[in-house]
Amino acid sequence: MVLRGPAATLAGNPFEQPSRGCLVTHDDALVVIEDGIITAFGPHAELRDTLPGGVDIVHYPDHLLVPGFIDAHVHYPQMQMIGAFGAQLLEWLETYTFPAEMSFADAGHAQRVAQLFLRELLRAGTTTAMVYCTVHPHSVDAFFTEAARFDARMIAGKVLMDRNAPLGLLDTAQRGYDESLALIDRWHGRGRALYCVTPRFAPTSTEAQLDAAGALLKTRDGLFLQTHLCENPGEVEWVRELFPARSSYLDVYAHAGLMGPRSMFGHGVHLHEGDFCTCHQSGAALAHCPTSNLFLGSGLFRLFEAVDPRRPVKVGLGTDVGGGTSLSQLQTLNEAYKVAALTGHKLDAVQGFYLATLGGARALGLEDRLGRLAPGMEADICVLDPKATPLMAFRAGYCASIEEMLFLLMTLGDDRAVRATYVAGRCVYDRERTGDPFVPVLPREE
Repeated sequence: MVLRGPAATLAGNPFEQPSRGCLVTHDDALVVIEDGIITAFGPHAELRDTLPGGVDIVHYPDHLLVPGFIDAHVHYPQMQMIGAFGAQLLEWLETYTFPAEMSFADAGHAQRVAQLFLRELLRAGTTTAMVYCTVHPHSVDAFFTEAARFDARMIAGKVLMDRNAPLGLLDTAQRGYDESLALIDRWHGRGRALYCVTPRFAPTSTEAQLDAAGALLKTRDGLFLQTHLCENPGEVEWVRELFPARSSYLDVYAHAGLMGPRSMFGHGVHLHEGDFCTCHQSGAALAHCPTSNLFLGSGLFRLFEAVDPRRPVKVGLGTDVGGGTSLSQLQTLNEAYKVAALTGHKLDAVQGFYLATLGGARALGLEDRLGRLAPGMEADICVLDPKATPLMAFRAGYCASIEEMLFLLMTLGDDRAVRATYVAGRCVYDRERTGDPFVPVLPREE
C-alpha cells in the first residue's frame, strides 16, 4: 500500500524551538506501508523509483496527509448526553453523567454506544484515544471489542468509584482491583489494545481505592493511569475537605503512587507552579480539554505555562466528550486557540497540530510508534480536505503557506474536513465511499 499526496508531519517540539523548523512538509509525498507500518516517507520524485512494480497507489492530490489524531481524554459512555444544558462540573455529574452511565448496566447498550463512538472517532480522523468506560467491566469489553474490529490503537479502562456516586455505579476497593486485574489480563497488549487504570477522580475514591489503583499499576509492564485533576474550583475545595492530610489535589494522587510517565491527568485548569514541577519531575502528562472547560465554565487552562521549557510538562489534547462538545480535534484546536488568546498567548497552527499528533503521542509515552509520518511508525493516517466546504474552499484560495492552510483547517475544519482515515495501513473510513463509509477489519461477533 502506498499513499500519495501533499503531506505534513512534526519532527520536533514547536513549544521549545521555532515552529517552522519543526514542520516537515512535501508538496507531493509518498507514504509506503507494509504490514501496518510506514516503511518509507518522502518526496514522490525521490521514492517513486524504489517502488515495486504493480504496487497499489492511492492518490490524494488536493488533500493533506497527516498523522492520525490522538485524543488524550474522552468518555465514550457520555455520547448520549453531549451538549447537556446548564450546569457546572459537580452538579453536571449528578444531573447528567451518572444517570447516563447507569444505563451501561445493560451490556447491549454498551455495545451499541461503543459501535457509534468508534465510528465517530474515525470520522473525525482520530486513530488513538485514551478512553474512560464505566464501572461495569462489560463496558470495557464492549469498547475494546469494537476497537479490535478496526485494529485501532486504543487505551481504556474500567472506572473505579467506591463513594460519592449512585449505588449502581459503586464498586469497592477490592472488587475494583479484582475486576480491573481481570480486564488487564484479558485486554492489555492484545492486538493494539492498552489498559489504563482509571479512578474517576479523587472525590469518588477512598484512599484505600486510590492505593489499590497504585498497586494495579505495578502488576504489569506498560499500564497507563488516567484520572481528573483540578478541573473546577468547587471540585478542588471538595478534595481539600476529603483529604485534609494532603498538601494539594495532586499530592492525593502522588501519595497513592499514581504519578509516572504513563499517567494522564485530565484538565489541570487550576494547578499551581508546584504542581507543574511535580508533573515535570515525574513525567506525568496533562490533557488540555478546551471545549469542555469552556462549556462547563471550569476555567482557562494555562497551556504555555504548562509547557514552559524551563520545566516542561507533557500535554495532549482531549475532546472530553460529553463535557466537551465535539469529537473533532480540529474543532478542539479552534477552542484551544481561543483559550490561549484569553491567557495572553497565540497558539500557532504548528503548535496546534503538534498537540493533536506528536505531542499527544509523547504525552502518552507512545512517540516511538505514533504521532509522525516516518519509517517505523504505525500507519495511522488522516487525509484532510482543506476545501471540504464552500467557505473553506474559498478561504483556501488565499492561503500563501502550509502554515496558513493548517490554521484554516484548525479554525474552520471539523469532521467534514476528514476525507479518509487509515488505521494500521487500512482505509477504515472514506467519506466518498458508496454505502457505508466505514469498513472494519474484522466482522462483528454475534
